[in-house]
Amino acid sequence: VGRAQVQQEPSAETTEGTGISINCSHPNIKFNEFILWYRQLPGRGPEFLVRALQGSQEVRSPQGRLSVAADRRSSALWLARPRRGDAVLYSCAL
Repeated sequence: VGRAQVQQEPSAETTEGTGISINCSHPNIKFNEFILWYRQLPGRGPEFLVRALQGSQEVRSPQGRLSVAADRRSSALWLARPRRGDAVLYSCAL
């Protein structure tokens, strides 16, 4: 309570097929908290994509990778070859 959990840029843009990194800041993360990423298609609930404590983790759909900074205060979801259908809401959480 009283601490910002995560911070994200409001939007990110790329062209179809060109990789993009979506960044998330979580400066107050605790040592045992997982970093979770979701995406949400219009009119649907959030869909879990990936979670990690540290290092990097492969994402299968959409194809990409979650990378966690060494100090765990930020993470980045890399989408390797985004398609039009991947232009949806992406959210990180702890």
